[in-house]
Amino acid sequence: MAVTGRGVTFPTGFTAGAIGVGVKDERNKRLDVALLVADRPCAAAGVFTSNQVIAAPCVVTKRHLASGSLRAVVVNSGNANACTGEQGERDALAMAEAAARVIGARAQEVAVASTGVIGIPLPTERIARGIPQIRPTVEEWDEFARAIMTTDTRQKVAEREVWLRGRPVRIGGVAKGAGMIHPDMATLLAFITTDARLDAGSAARALRGAVDLSFNAISVDGDTSTNDMTLLLASGASGVEIADEVWDPFVDALTEVCGELARAIVADGEGATKVFEVRVRGATSTADARAAARTITTSNLVKTAIHGADPNWGRILAAAGRSGARVDQRRASVRVGDVDVFSLGRPCAWDAAAVRAIFERRSIVVEVDLGVGDASAKAWGCDLSAEYVRINAEYTT
Repeated sequence: MAVTGRGVTFPTGFTAGAIGVGVKDERNKRLDVALLVADRPCAAAGVFTSNQVIAAPCVVTKRHLASGSLRAVVVNSGNANACTGEQGERDALAMAEAAARVIGARAQEVAVASTGVIGIPLPTERIARGIPQIRPTVEEWDEFARAIMTTDTRQKVAEREVWLRGRPVRIGGVAKGAGMIHPDMATLLAFITTDARLDAGSAARALRGAVDLSFNAISVDGDTSTNDMTLLLASGASGVEIADEVWDPFVDALTEVCGELARAIVADGEGATKVFEVRVRGATSTADARAAARTITTSNLVKTAIHGADPNWGRILAAAGRSGARVDQRRASVRVGDVDVFSLGRPCAWDAAAVRAIFERRSIVVEVDLGVGDASAKAWGCDLSAEYVRINAEYTT
């Protein structure tokens, strides 16, 4: 079942908190350093950006995940600690060490994440002084969610509870992201907790499957971040081992949490006024279906048509055709909302005003049949507005 509130502290054994230390501007003490703590070692897994320019926190966290176990995650917003050289790695490790001292763990048991402006040294001393002042509790989940935000306008929080082997198992998550969103491994930042019992290998397999159907199916602007990171921590506090007959129900719930967070990111995309879902079918493979769906969601021509409610459906089919997926235009079809605009290779007698009205909605569904197979996939995107340009033109000021 869906539950409202608490996110990462919804599962048993997790607390969270945050503080403001002025990471981006010393005069501005908005919440910008967050700490997530487990009361025991957790089986842990992560997925990271595929960008070859990878931020120092991702490098350090990958290294710490080699053991398959974590106790905590420390996060800062306002500064990405990316493109900062060897000093960046030292600064990321210093964050882990400061958090480890607070919770009585080893630095290697702490994951580090950062988000914000690229290419500026991290104010590590201010962060290190602030971390011991955080008092993580079950109730501070909201502060954690707010502290990791940058251009986000609202928190992204999700949770589920499922009964497995006669006992409740909880999954909770929080994410941030509004711009530089076109993940190929994860989303900008997402942290998932569960009180299920998993080993590190199972956690990695479950997370990878959930991410592929959620975070890897969204796009705001076609840019993959240097800092993308999604982590899963499993405390085992429920006593329910995830294997055999309970594997699929658990992964389904995990995927629902990731999907809810991913769609919240698209809905909060920088300057976004509309969200659209692309459903592709008739592909030769799932990979082709995904490629076509994601190309449509990232097409600037499609995004601007939707923003302006321009019923120019040809842009949708053209995007599918350049995606690299096989398309047979003699058998292809396009449907906007409940209006067929192109069917089996021929334009339909369609009502432009009806399509315009659909494009004026806050939520839009576009369906495309590639006409060559039976594989399918979905992707989610948002429109492109002048506000997106303004936000990013002023990001470092």
